[in-house]
Amino acid sequence: MIHGNRIAFLREQRKMTQEELSQKVGITRAALSHYENNRREPDYETLEAIANFFQVSADYLMGRTNNPSQHLDHPTRQFVDSLELSDNEILEKFNLTIDGKRLTPEEARRFIAFVRAERSLKE
Repeated sequence: MIHGNRIAFLREQRKMTQEELSQKVGITRAALSHYENNRREPDYETLEAIANFFQVSADYLMGRTNNPSQHLDHPTRQFVDSLELSDNEILEKFNLTIDGKRLTPEEARRFIAFVRAERSLKE
């Protein structure tokens, strides 16, 4: 989840406290803390309120683009949202990277296995 990191980054850039930002967007400080620490995901209305406050796109907050002012068109957004990383064709066509280094197919499979195991523990 990238949204929490981006929300915290934007808030810190403006030298705001969590309390100040939460009041500006109409949520509790505790909820904002959960979002920034990637323990929960904001609902659509909250995401839009945060994006509007910082004058960035929701696509940027959600990690769909690294350009804060870029909005993805609907077909591109649908495509990005529907990528299935366990599909070998997808893994071969896209450069999945961590720390600027491309993941090998084996690393990608281990990553997917890790996420699946983590999710199963939460259920």
